[in-house]
Amino acid sequence: MAGNQLGVLNALDVAKTQWYHFTAIIIAGMGFFTDAYDLFSISLVTKLLGRIYYHVEGAEKPGNLPPNVAAAVNGVAFCGTLAGQLFFGWLGDKLGRKRVYGLTLMLMVICSIASGLSFGHSAKGVMATLCFFRFWLGFGIGGDYPLSATIMSEYANKRTRGAFIAAVFAMQGFGILTGGIVALIVSTAFDHAYHAPSYETNPVASTVPEADYVWRIILMFGSVPAAMTYYWRMKMPETARYTALVAKNAKQAASDMSKVLQVDLLAEENKVEHESSKSFGLFTKKFARRHGLHLLGTSVCWFLLDIGYYSSNLFQKDIFTSIGWIPPAKTMNAIHEVYLVARAQTLIALCGTVPGYWFTVALIDYIGRFAIQLMGFFFMTVFMFALAIPYHHWKNKSNRIGFLVMYSLTFFFANFGPNATTFVVPAEIFPARLRSTCHGISAAAGKAGAIVGAFGFLYAAQSTNPTETDAGYPPGIGVKKSLMVLGGVNFLGVLFTLLVPEAKGKSLEEISGENEDEDVVHDQQQVSSVRTVPQ
Repeated sequence: MAGNQLGVLNALDVAKTQWYHFTAIIIAGMGFFTDAYDLFSISLVTKLLGRIYYHVEGAEKPGNLPPNVAAAVNGVAFCGTLAGQLFFGWLGDKLGRKRVYGLTLMLMVICSIASGLSFGHSAKGVMATLCFFRFWLGFGIGGDYPLSATIMSEYANKRTRGAFIAAVFAMQGFGILTGGIVALIVSTAFDHAYHAPSYETNPVASTVPEADYVWRIILMFGSVPAAMTYYWRMKMPETARYTALVAKNAKQAASDMSKVLQVDLLAEENKVEHESSKSFGLFTKKFARRHGLHLLGTSVCWFLLDIGYYSSNLFQKDIFTSIGWIPPAKTMNAIHEVYLVARAQTLIALCGTVPGYWFTVALIDYIGRFAIQLMGFFFMTVFMFALAIPYHHWKNKSNRIGFLVMYSLTFFFANFGPNATTFVVPAEIFPARLRSTCHGISAAAGKAGAIVGAFGFLYAAQSTNPTETDAGYPPGIGVKKSLMVLGGVNFLGVLFTLLVPEAKGKSLEEISGENEDEDVVHDQQQVSSVRTVPQ
């Protein structure tokens, strides 16, 4: 019941939007900016890595990363992210959100720099070192998911909580966009400086030695925004919901939030003691009865979403090549190829990815999480099939703009849809003592989907068409069939969304049932059932 809620938590729920809300969004959001930059910047340089380290002298085409190396380079960060989400999600509930928040950020900064400094005496050595550091980079990124979401949800008021959590996640769009812009700037600077010839003109000179600096600079830049926010992360107080409901320290919670809200709050230690009698663990029948289907819904929806979202993001350069929007690699030098890939991905981010995130921020507390997620999965299904069924129509040069528009719309409705809501909802519907853990489990399921996208679709999204093979595709089942599979995956997302509850306008304790006594709820259900019996 609302009357059982702690005063400090009620004060947070009804607080007007204040400066500390925006401070929390920026601090947590810059972590996600870095997450997206680091995860997606690798797709900007994989073609360059192939040309630098796997070129065979005298070959008719520039070098490509072997399929197993490409899978490792693209997917190893997701393996680390999955592990980090589970580990830091659990740790955030055991030790507190703030105590491990700085650790994840420092791990991201160090490993981002180390990725750019990857070394080795051979191509295999460099790739192995790069994969090692990107695994631990992903491990730090993984910890940022449950911690940032949980911290923002526990700081926000109930009226605009969805927008605040979505705004943190929306910084991911700016991270993807910035990755493209940085790649454009770096590649332009080096391309103009060295005027390397095309591969057809001079295969040896088309990849100048300085090209090795390009990918390293692009990857290392991801450490800058993360390092800038470390001090402010350390200054944030622990959330009141963790301090009061998990650590059972009502006095500290009241003291911390009195400073944040700039009001006087009383410590209600008797209510905190009452809350401790209602605890239940993750692997209990009570959790399964109350939240089992919710956890299944959030996990499966995130899994399905990330299969399509990450495979589309990581391999959009190959799709652009297959429709001829990016010319064959042999017609240009290595650095100019980075420029064209970055330009294509930046346009997609600018036209579809970033606007989609902010539509969610603007509307999530008006139309609700459930409606946005359902709508997003539905339109992603429609647009994937619209690209796949008439795929050869889009390959005509005159139809490429139409393809770009349709492809951008899939990203728009991913972000004005399940890519945002799958992040928001798990931070709202679970109890405080399990919130970070359950968000970590849901997010890890998503990264399992990303791994399917990164490893599976590396092979599945290849083409048997000889002209596409020349453009950089090894043999496989083809882009068209892959887009069809993604359409089916998105349709499954529509169905599993039905398991996810709506959290709009409710306090976190009301959604999770933390301020309700089990016996009172049971009695109310019995009374309700008696009243429905016909007289």
